[in-house]
Amino acid sequence: MVRVELDRDLAGAVAVAAGILGDLAVPGAALGPMTTYRLGGPAALLVRPRSVDDLVLVAEARRASGLPVLAVGRGSNMLVADRGFAGIAVWVPALSGELDVAETRQSVRAPGGLALPVVARRLAGAGLRGFEWAVGVPGSIGGAVRMNAGGHGSDMAECVLDVEVFDLANASTSTLTVAALGLRFRSSQLTDDHVVTSVRLRIEPGDRSAAEAELSEIVRWRREHQPGGQNAGSVFVNPVPGEVSAGSLIDRLGLRGTRIGTAWVSEKHANFIQGSEGGSADDVQALIEHVRGLVAAGTGFQLRSEVRLVGFA
Repeated sequence: MVRVELDRDLAGAVAVAAGILGDLAVPGAALGPMTTYRLGGPAALLVRPRSVDDLVLVAEARRASGLPVLAVGRGSNMLVADRGFAGIAVWVPALSGELDVAETRQSVRAPGGLALPVVARRLAGAGLRGFEWAVGVPGSIGGAVRMNAGGHGSDMAECVLDVEVFDLANASTSTLTVAALGLRFRSSQLTDDHVVTSVRLRIEPGDRSAAEAELSEIVRWRREHQPGGQNAGSVFVNPVPGEVSAGSLIDRLGLRGTRIGTAWVSEKHANFIQGSEGGSADDVQALIEHVRGLVAAGTGFQLRSEVRLVGFA
């Protein structure tokens, strides 16, 4: 009886939100294809906002319905449960646009929905340096700020000057400095209510050939050392950066190839957990917890997941 009442409450809240959002909302849209795992269930409502006015409507729908909201970028660090997300998913890449390079060529403003590799390649092609590392990170600019994405010796904290954020809790836009973001290793102070609409990045003029050569080397290294397929990159944060890696701990226990259902620990890189086409996101989550438990018991290290888990109990 309780489950039925909860379902009725959800249906009523969804109807309220859908009434406000109108054609902007798609009921029951699949979220899995919007992630690099390509697994998981639907969102109660999916919104593809193309303007701040659209975000204002999302804020109104959130307030009136009480539904949770979820900003979805390129989905490169997200796993959606098989049962889906019982709320309003906001697909940020719809807020697209062009790079706006300052006349001084010392900064560039990038829309929050642009993919990091796209920005890295466009800047390198224009002879602008400082963002080459991002070519190997398949996320969005906005998502990269929230998670302080990084790699190859740099991260967003090193590159961001300021960020324009729309707050779905109070339907307001603000500009936050990098200090106000609270950027730390693969995390920040941004919440589900925050939609990053644009980011101002620090860059500097340089040699185009050198920039493009660095891009090629990063792409080569990633293809050589990391698996492709359905995954979200490194699953666990290194417990002691520069000294103890999560992958080495998993390797120490001989866990490469360990499988639960349709998910398995990559044979190529122990800190990657792979999903199968048509497989189960719940299997991936179960394997994450299984590996975490084995590492804790076998080494004493408590691993923290980098992957954003959505819709799980």
